[in-house]
Amino acid sequence: MMVGMTRTRLLAVASALAVTGGAVTMLVALVAAPGSWLLGYVSEAGTAGVPFAIPYRIGLVTLAAGVALLGAAVRVPLASPALFAAAGLAAVSGVVPCTNRCPLPPYEPTTPADVVHASATILGMLTLAAAMASIWWYASERTLKHLAAVGVALTVPLGGALGLTMLLAGRGTLGATLERLLLAEAVVWLVGTALVSMRPKST
Repeated sequence: MMVGMTRTRLLAVASALAVTGGAVTMLVALVAAPGSWLLGYVSEAGTAGVPFAIPYRIGLVTLAAGVALLGAAVRVPLASPALFAAAGLAAVSGVVPCTNRCPLPPYEPTTPADVVHASATILGMLTLAAAMASIWWYASERTLKHLAAVGVALTVPLGGALGLTMLLAGRGTLGATLERLLLAEAVVWLVGTALVSMRPKST
């Protein structure tokens, strides 16, 4: 029992460090990119030819590893598989960058890489939301449930609004703002869930 608890806490610590480190690396690369870091899609920081594109991609893959570690630490029905899936999709987003300005249909011509990157990113957020919902429904630890409930309450409307904005308006200031809010909320939830998972369970 003690060995299992120690393993879970180590996985949670590693998850928190990986997610935080990956997110900070991505943020630094985004801020260092040409132009305002508050405009355009976040993924534009990882496109070929952009300064610090490689660190951005490494940061995203590192964050994906943190999500996978959280999946191993959080033993909640359906949540772990969803977190593993979200991690894999995030890694695909990091390995397959979009092209300049991350064009998306139907407003701009796209390449196969753009479609793969966008699909992996969108599906990754959907599976992350599914993991939140699973923890909210199945977790026995009260703080985990509350965190997951807040995560779902924020992710669903933000994600829905972003999806509609991308579909109806395309690339713009509103979409950029919604995307950054959604990603920030996801990172906070991941780190918060990892921190709660570090705590010894009450007996």
